[in-house]
Amino acid sequence: MSLYHHVPNKDAIRVRASSARAVLSRHSWALGLVDSRRNPGPATLRHHDAVLGVLRRAGFTLPMAVHAVSLIDSYIGGFVLQEANLPASGEVAEVADDILEHLPPGEFPYLAEVITGHAQRPDYDHTSEFDYGLDLILEGLEARRR
Repeated sequence: MSLYHHVPNKDAIRVRASSARAVLSRHSWALGLVDSRRNPGPATLRHHDAVLGVLRRAGFTLPMAVHAVSLIDSYIGGFVLQEANLPASGEVAEVADDILEHLPPGEFPYLAEVITGHAQRPDYDHTSEFDYGLDLILEGLEARRR
């Protein structure tokens, strides 16, 4: 059984992570403020308590629940920072073309392979990597929960 079968609404963690990413993407200036206050407000406390509750009810030990929150929050924050600095989805192929044009031939074979075989595809959207990474994290946490 996956983690999804143990949490309310089947995918509460996924919804929470995607929601947090969306909000922080719109307000990236807030990323450094979210957990930096010594006395967090009631909304922050309710949020953390709810997430910990989901994890504890799913069978995570207290230390594993803390690890899970830290891992998920770090992933969301890191992705938001990276996303803010990457080109918009429609510009990826153009940026990839420019990088490829300036790569010394044969010096970066794996990077060239990623550009030509992945980033230049018309259907490639680097923002979709968030869901893939989140799935890996949730699968890893589920394995540790058992």
